[in-house]
Amino acid sequence: MKKIFIALLLIAGSFSAQAQDIYWETNLNTAADKAIKEKKPLLLFFTGSDWCGWCIRLQKEVLKTPEFAEWAQKNVVLVELDFPRRTAQQPEIQQQNAQLQQMFEVRGYPTVWLVTPSKKDGKTNLGKLGSTGYVAGGPSKWLEGANQILANSTASAAATNGPSAAAKKS
Repeated sequence: MKKIFIALLLIAGSFSAQAQDIYWETNLNTAADKAIKEKKPLLLFFTGSDWCGWCIRLQKEVLKTPEFAEWAQKNVVLVELDFPRRTAQQPEIQQQNAQLQQMFEVRGYPTVWLVTPSKKDGKTNLGKLGSTGYVAGGPSKWLEGANQILANSTASAAATNGPSAAAKKS
C-alpha cells in the first residue's frame, strides 16, 4: 500500500512539473516561424534576468506557474529577450534584443509585448497588439490583462476586416 501511494505521488509530481516546463525561445525568427505556423501571437518578455527584481518577481509569481504554462501553450509562442549583467550572451542575441528593445521603446523592465508576426520578402514583421509588465495579484490577475489584450486585438481585426472575416475565424 505504501509503495502504491509513493508511486502515485511520483506520478502526480511529474504531471505538475510538466505543467511548469514551458519553452522560451530566444531567437525571434525561429519563434516567429513557429507562431505563424501555429497561428498564434508572440509573447515578448523583455527582462533583466540576473539583476531586475521586478522581473524575477514576475517570473516567480506568474511566468513559472502551472496556470501560466497552460495558458501559454494554448495562446502564444514565448520569446525571452534578456538583458543580463552577469551572464554571458551570444553577440547575435545581444544585437537582436537591443534592436527589439529600441523598436518597442522599452524603457523599463519587465516589459511584455504581445505581437503578431508575419513574413514578407524573408523579413519578419511584428504587429503590436499591446503591452504589460508586472501586475500584482498572481497569475489570474496577470492573465486577465493578457487575455484583454488578445481580445481587443481580435475585436479590432474583426472590425477592420468586416463581419465576414470575423465569421471565418470562428
